[in-house]
Amino acid sequence: MEKIVIAVDAAGGDYAPAAPVAGCLEALSRHQDIDLVLYGNEAAIRAELAGKEYDADRISVVDCTEQIAMAEPPVAAIRKKKDSSIVKGMMSVRRGEAHAFISSGSTGAVLAGGHLLVGRLKGIERPPLGVLMPTEKGTSLLIDCGANVDARPSWLVQFAEMGSIYYGTTFGKENPTVAIVNIGAEEEKGNALVKETFPLLKANENINFIGSIEARDIPAGMADVIVCDAFVGNVILKEYEGVASMLLKMVKKSLMSDLRSKAGALLIKPALKRALKDFDISEYGGAPLLGLKGLVVKAHGNASAREFGNAIDQCRDFYGKDINGKIAARLCRDDKETK
Repeated sequence: MEKIVIAVDAAGGDYAPAAPVAGCLEALSRHQDIDLVLYGNEAAIRAELAGKEYDADRISVVDCTEQIAMAEPPVAAIRKKKDSSIVKGMMSVRRGEAHAFISSGSTGAVLAGGHLLVGRLKGIERPPLGVLMPTEKGTSLLIDCGANVDARPSWLVQFAEMGSIYYGTTFGKENPTVAIVNIGAEEEKGNALVKETFPLLKANENINFIGSIEARDIPAGMADVIVCDAFVGNVILKEYEGVASMLLKMVKKSLMSDLRSKAGALLIKPALKRALKDFDISEYGGAPLLGLKGLVVKAHGNASAREFGNAIDQCRDFYGKDINGKIAARLCRDDKETK
């Protein structure tokens, strides 16, 4: 049985090393075909592992004496802090020692490391972050959600192609629908970027482009792959998460408001838990940085053990279905050059 090796940053994020370690143990209990390498303060990681039941042969720890803080300039930190968990973990992917790397640390450092250390596939102009989001009809992919704030039309076209491959392969859906975020459904609407990109997407035979999508239609699942620049995508993502959190608090408050509501809450609790679980973005893992020579996944800064475990599941699925190979075969043609 081929083992999938996944490197995990156990130093970055709000709840390190407890959350990444616990998530690793959860994932190990589910899958026999993965080995995990944890990067960070070895003493702290070993303390979290102490007393837990797990196969010690399937987890290794690499000590890191440096840490990249959230506020540090990303590129400078990547170049300077060679003994940090992000740099060491990504270098293991670059050298082929690991098939994927997961981090909830500095987003800027993860993005910079993806470019500088792992490297882009030939022909890919800019790697985007793609996040899976719950919708009324199931799941949609929002791409880009944080990597390229100022984008070009040709980049968005590649985002659409990579997103279609990722979504279609992950969910077994042939020809998934693709839409571009806009302020209206009419083709002539939008800012300069959208207006320039729209005809390029429309003419692209590799995707199933259905036109524009307004933000209010995203939760309804009107498109499988939703394309935008990272500024727009990150606003959508944060609003999505904020509304979900607000609704959860309002529902809990209403159900606990009086004795009758509390009694009703007991009856609907199982169904409510299922619905809320489906609407939890962390259930889908992290956001892969598509278009790199290896897999890098960015988890939320406040990622829980469950999100880390789901991100490991995500990496296992991504590698097993050879999504990177499919992206390379589609977009990395000889007539293209990395810019």
